[in-house]
Amino acid sequence: MRTQARELAFQLIFERLFVKKDYSFDEEFFSSLKKDEDKSFAKDIVLKFENNRDELSNLISSKLIGYEIDRVYKIDLALIYCALTEIKYIGTPIQVAINEILTIAKKYSTIKSSKFINGVLSSILKDNK
Repeated sequence: MRTQARELAFQLIFERLFVKKDYSFDEEFFSSLKKDEDKSFAKDIVLKFENNRDELSNLISSKLIGYEIDRVYKIDLALIYCALTEIKYIGTPIQVAINEILTIAKKYSTIKSSKFINGVLSSILKDNK
């Protein structure tokens, strides 16, 4: 299921916010995904995030008013990265990516996080249409 693949990609992006060494995929990490297309989808999100991390960081930073990107709750930041990567580099429809990421946010983050994530994403996407 794409939802599971997306959630796995989010988890890897979250991990990458803390790990600074070169990144390689552990195939075992993707073993919970039964379909090869889901494994490929999750890997694609993470690789495109890695390849475009600086650009994505700049986009997010430009919409944070009053504080730096380093102060954003890391789970929320990983979710924003995941959604933006899907929208900008994979071509997932905006509403699909946002709805899916907000569902994941409700599982992993705080009560207020969904509004914050939605606000940042909406602000970025409004300016970059």
